Amino acid sequence: MLILSIVPTMLFYFLGWKWLAIPWVPVALLGTATAFISGFKNTQTYNRSWEARQIYGAIINNSRSFGILVKDFIRTDDKVKESALHQQIIYRHFAWLTVLRFQLRETKSWEHIKTKSYNKEYLQYYNVPEWETKVEDELKLFLSDNELQYVLSTKNRATQIIALQSAQLRKLNEEGKISDYNYTALENQFKELYDQQGKCERIKNFPYPRQFSSINLYFTNALCFLLPLGFLGEFSKMTEKFGDNIIWLTVPFSVLLGWVFLVLELIGESTENPFEGNANDIPITQISRNIEIDLREMLGEKELPPAIQPVNNIVM
Repeated sequence: MLILSIVPTMLFYFLGWKWLAIPWVPVALLGTATAFISGFKNTQTYNRSWEARQIYGAIINNSRSFGILVKDFIRTDDKVKESALHQQIIYRHFAWLTVLRFQLRETKSWEHIKTKSYNKEYLQYYNVPEWETKVEDELKLFLSDNELQYVLSTKNRATQIIALQSAQLRKLNEEGKISDYNYTALENQFKELYDQQGKCERIKNFPYPRQFSSINLYFTNALCFLLPLGFLGEFSKMTEKFGDNIIWLTVPFSVLLGWVFLVLELIGESTENPFEGNANDIPITQISRNIEIDLREMLGEKELPPAIQPVNNIVM
């Protein structure tokens, strides 16, 4: 923006290219249109980000409900086997949370985190855990070897983990370890988790419409190009009263106003994809760990994993 404003100002001042000064009216009209389209884009991308946070809020609540229902609804005469059964089902839920966040952090072609230079530069200030570890290494902690191999062989692993949960509950119901009413209540929890997974997948797999994203970028770039020319037109009218040097005010005013619109464009871009690994992402790693801590405490475990801490005030 600085170069865009300095070059025409120098040409106007030193070479006398007066034709570079244009009327302010078309610049103002373009600015008004850009403000509208930027406001629309930022509203829509904020809605995508906020919906993603609401979905993960629902996952927190459903996970806690699922944990307490598993503990209270699944009963056997042997308390040791009962505890092992509770642990197996709840650990499988941890596997679902793990696979879901790994799936959501996969990079899509329309996401900006690994293509824009400023995003790649900013990545040095924080870590994305899903990019630094392998999902199979984390799943080993929660699944048996047979289940691990089966889950890794499937395309939508999160979906198949819940299917495994449902199959085990059906077996427990047939064995009389869960009453029909309780079995229905637990199955409803799986339906809720499927709904929340599907909503996350919709946001992840359906980008903010390219036509709206592109038009905002074109408008902003055109405005940034025309702003110095418009300011030249305005300040050139004041030379008789304030002298020729007032033309140089074109530079700071153009940089300031252009910066406002460019920042609005970047804010919208950074909230388009709330699971891409951006510093402004929904902190799904931290949320999943907090759920794990809550459910482990329900199981009576004392050795709990540490909560995810922010790195440079960024939490993933």
